[in-house]
Amino acid sequence: MSAAARPADRLSGALWIAGGLVFGFIYLPLVVVIVYAFHDSPIIAWPLRFGTLKWFGTLAHDRGMLEAALASLKLALLAVAIALAVGVPGAFVLDRHEFPGKTAFRRLVLLPLILPGIITGVALLTFFSFAGLSLSSGFPLVPGWPVVLGHAAALTSVVITQVFARLQRLDRAQEEASQDLYANEWQTFRYVTFPSIRTAVLGAGLLVFTLSLDEIAVTFFLIGRQNTLPLQIWGLLRRGITPEVNAAATVIFVISVAVIVVWARLMREDQRT
Repeated sequence: MSAAARPADRLSGALWIAGGLVFGFIYLPLVVVIVYAFHDSPIIAWPLRFGTLKWFGTLAHDRGMLEAALASLKLALLAVAIALAVGVPGAFVLDRHEFPGKTAFRRLVLLPLILPGIITGVALLTFFSFAGLSLSSGFPLVPGWPVVLGHAAALTSVVITQVFARLQRLDRAQEEASQDLYANEWQTFRYVTFPSIRTAVLGAGLLVFTLSLDEIAVTFFLIGRQNTLPLQIWGLLRRGITPEVNAAATVIFVISVAVIVVWARLMREDQRT
């Protein structure tokens, strides 16, 4: 082995160690939460008695937790529907049309992602109060419309950025060929454009679903009488960490990871296409 190769090997080893430490710092707390979700004792302490599922059974029979989970699910689905309904046309406007201030608007689209959640929550609460919209207005077991609109407003930028990036890579020659074959705009969109951006739309929807499911700051300011799952868990944590809380966190973690994996595969498929 040459002398020049040895410093390179040492640098590579140091980078692997640094990377391992970083990943350990990020993910070790998650491992601890998951491990204690299967801990047989109600006390979070050593020695670890591993191998029980009773806390998941307790979680499944907790009415408050189930209602909060159902509310979070409906909130996330409604937020996805509104974000897609607004974000996809918004991405087309940015990609296909020229208007004064377009460059500045492209930057401002990212503002909801950059602003702290507490600022977004206070701003939306002030706006809805000014508009006279009650925080409790909604349907049974569904969070009020202000929190639904708040999640959609905060996360629409995710859809716009994802779909706009895909439209920038779209080969417009296919659309032109469709129109040369006497297809109208709707037929061109349905059979040519949408199949080309479908993975980006689905990936954006999955990402919005995950972010809405875990949102706390905006939800805290806009929720009415109905709790969501993150706020329900936060309320339980005020009385101390319990195995039931660890079980709920484990379920949320597994669902979030599954959604993110599907989203990553869709993005990889989109890039290959």
